[in-house]
Amino acid sequence: MERRRGPSLLLFSLLIAAIPLCAQDNPLPNQKPSKVIPNIQTQTLTPAPPIPAGAPRMSKQTRYEIIRDFETQIVYARAPFPMGGKGVQLKNGVATPNGQELQQALALWGPAVKPGDPAQLSYVQIKDNHIHFDINGGPVRRKKWYQHIQVSGAGGNSVPLSPSESQPNPHGTYLDIYFDTYVPEMTAQQLRDLLYPVLDFTARNKEEAYLDTVPPKVKEAIRAHQVLVGMNSEMVLHSRGKPPKKVREKEGDVDYEEWIYGNPPEDVDFVRLVGDEVVRVETMKVGGQKIVRTDKEVILDHPDKDTEAKKQEVRPPNAPTLRRPGEDSDNVPKPEDGVNPVPPVNPPSPPPPGGSTPNDWTPGRY
Repeated sequence: MERRRGPSLLLFSLLIAAIPLCAQDNPLPNQKPSKVIPNIQTQTLTPAPPIPAGAPRMSKQTRYEIIRDFETQIVYARAPFPMGGKGVQLKNGVATPNGQELQQALALWGPAVKPGDPAQLSYVQIKDNHIHFDINGGPVRRKKWYQHIQVSGAGGNSVPLSPSESQPNPHGTYLDIYFDTYVPEMTAQQLRDLLYPVLDFTARNKEEAYLDTVPPKVKEAIRAHQVLVGMNSEMVLHSRGKPPKKVREKEGDVDYEEWIYGNPPEDVDFVRLVGDEVVRVETMKVGGQKIVRTDKEVILDHPDKDTEAKKQEVRPPNAPTLRRPGEDSDNVPKPEDGVNPVPPVNPPSPPPPGGSTPNDWTPGRY
């Protein structure tokens, strides 16, 4: 009996040691499972070394690695991307369109991706002197592999197996990063550093990516959940969230919208927006004190009035017109005083013989 007791005790001790390991994988019914931490990309604190000036052309192996690394990757936008065929071009750290041209494209086509929004690099293509990235499907829906198959008949005419053509993607856009002469040899991290002016590969969430695109004063105010006069509506949403109540009023000839945060007996904030800008912040304290702020506390870049007027005059290229083909709008004859003449009115037709009106005439009467 003593000889058999040794192996039994050893086996029993091994079972006792394995119980905690099994409990981690299979928790008890009354035990809450541990929080699953998502697989977050590791942030790079130090940038990669710059690309040498005399770097050779990108090799075929590096092309495969870049495409495999970047395609279908989720990133965060640091700049707005216009929707449709008007994408963004990046060269030497400068993105185009920018300034007034960018505001005009956003007003005409709308934004496909706004700063801080997540975006997917759906397609990567390395060309001679630039790298092309389709974002959120690109401006054009690409065909599937089976849509390229064609079937030839007896007469030699080929008929596509799936006759669907490429259609525009209303939610996609693209990014092209250009180089001086050719696409040089580089690492994936070096390419991420070159794309940082418009795309953020290190942000953990949407809020963190958006805060990196605003001025430092606005960044501190958003973190403190404060609203500054001069902010836009998106900054207010990131700072205070969606307002529980909105009121639309009119003061003189100016229409405004007031966002109300808080309910008595706590402090209540009234944020007044004219257009997309905060022009007034009123705070009602618990003790009855009223604090009103109207002076601008932050100044953002806004297009001037002339640019806004030009936006209204922008017409699509296929808009209907009464001009002849090739006729310029400047060549259209205009009156000297700047007032269009009133078109002449035809005199009334004389009444028919006999004094009857035209309504009294019937076939065969005269």
